[in-house]
Amino acid sequence: MSVAHVREYLTRFGAQDRILEFDVSSATVALAAEALHCEPGRIAKTLSFMAGEQPILIVFAGDARIDNRKYKDRFGVKAKMMTAEEIERLTGLHFGGVCPFGIPKTIDIYLDESLRRFNPVYPACGSSNSAIEVTLEELERFSRAKAWIDVGKEPAM
Repeated sequence: MSVAHVREYLTRFGAQDRILEFDVSSATVALAAEALHCEPGRIAKTLSFMAGEQPILIVFAGDARIDNRKYKDRFGVKAKMMTAEEIERLTGLHFGGVCPFGIPKTIDIYLDESLRRFNPVYPACGSSNSAIEVTLEELERFSRAKAWIDVGKEPAM
């Protein structure tokens, strides 16, 4: 999968021309925040997990981390991140460009409550040098998110 695939997917929402592509890497939260000139929390990072045998994606605020206890309470298993090989095989994306758009329908997508502190946010768009500015409502709709969940830890103030 690539930016072209995500662009094609976003045409159904009329958002295909809103994808930003950079001359620099945006593969990490810090790099994406630098490329976008925004605070790291506004980067909507998509983390990939195996909840037992079920692959899931959870979109967090860029400054949030997984709370292992909350995750286990929600999904009934310990948080296990996908390997780079699993990410590519199951989503068609490469590490650094994982996004919640155009993902196979067999993968559940969740939005973490940590995102609600920011609006708009910037998720990747299928490559390690792309992003799109979206409102939380657009993120929910474009990603076909299954639910908002609370499995993240926000940074200490």
